[in-house]
Amino acid sequence: MGRAAIAVAVAGAAVLAGCSVQAPDGDGKRRSPVHIELPGDTPSPDRTPDDDGGGPGTAPAPPGDDKPSAAAVPPRVLWSRGDTGRDVRELQARLRQVAWLFDGPTGTYDDSTERAVSGFQGKRGLPRTGKTDTVTWQRLLRMTREPGTWDLYLMGGQPADPPDPRCRSGRVLCIDKTSRTLRWMIDGRTVSTMAVRFGSRGTPTREGVFSIYWKSRDHVSTLYDSPMPYAMFFSGGQAVHYSPDFAARGYAGASHGCVNVRDEGAIARLYAQVRTGDRVVVSW
Repeated sequence: MGRAAIAVAVAGAAVLAGCSVQAPDGDGKRRSPVHIELPGDTPSPDRTPDDDGGGPGTAPAPPGDDKPSAAAVPPRVLWSRGDTGRDVRELQARLRQVAWLFDGPTGTYDDSTERAVSGFQGKRGLPRTGKTDTVTWQRLLRMTREPGTWDLYLMGGQPADPPDPRCRSGRVLCIDKTSRTLRWMIDGRTVSTMAVRFGSRGTPTREGVFSIYWKSRDHVSTLYDSPMPYAMFFSGGQAVHYSPDFAARGYAGASHGCVNVRDEGAIARLYAQVRTGDRVVVSW
């Protein structure tokens, strides 16, 4: 069938279907109510070859349907293995409050801390990364209280206060009850510093200026039948010595008046340096 015949047939069908003839265009010519494109015709300007059915009269596709959804941004990591500092101490102190950590706080994000964080995360349906991110931290904050100074330094590690003026000359064990530290000082220079623990309210450690009058490497208390290794006596039965209880429980316990040291290596070195007659200053 010729092109003219096709056009006539289609136009007739359009009239039978109720279409009316369009009004004349600006050039005075009447146009068919049906737009017909025959093979070989030039494409209409309102549809380009790139159109996929998106021309006039076609509902537009929902915006963004052809784009992948944006991936969720992971929470920011605050601390992870190897980090150190006061913030890590607080994290560890709070983990102790909810029974996920039993050592420390040490101020170092170690294996134990990583395992504790991972366990805490898994229990609450969070990704078990072992890293403390903002989501994990906020959850822990809601479940715990603000730790105090001795929660943060339960096992020692606290900074020492400035030495008492009486410690600034000679050979002195400078013991500070406020910061719970012992400085070994020679002629005003601090040789070493370590955490110490004192007597309870019922058996307080005496304050004042004393001197070492006896050293006993493997001493055992005759009063309490308890070991007192590296004992350096300065006031009656009160001595500076290593305490395995302090090493195990930290400031959760107390002595019977002695000055306890929890770091066995540190007090072994101190014991080797201190002489009978060296001064001891105990102050607040």
